Amino acid sequence: MKGDRVEIVVDAGDTTRTYEVVASRAGRRVETAVRRGVVEVSEVTRSGSVVRTARFMSTRVLALVEQPVPREDTSERTPEHTTGQSGRPLREDPES
Repeated sequence: MKGDRVEIVVDAGDTTRTYEVVASRAGRRVETAVRRGVVEVSEVTRSGSVVRTARFMSTRVLALVEQPVPREDTSERTPEHTTGQSGRPLREDPES
């Protein structure tokens, strides 16, 4: 989702460097993979094509922090079919 972010902290000899890969547009996401000693962080479109990729040697990576965008919690909302437009529960049919 737009705004998803991954921060990578890398050992650069006498100091550390921080890199950031961000899903810059709607419908894009950030994927992380560790393969054959390489950490790969990619921004990917909905169709799966890679927009940009950052690769680091896994021996140099100190931290990999995934920071997803806060999503709205839908579990606490009441279902729309049980409430009216005012948010109050619908009355039961008095005949039943």
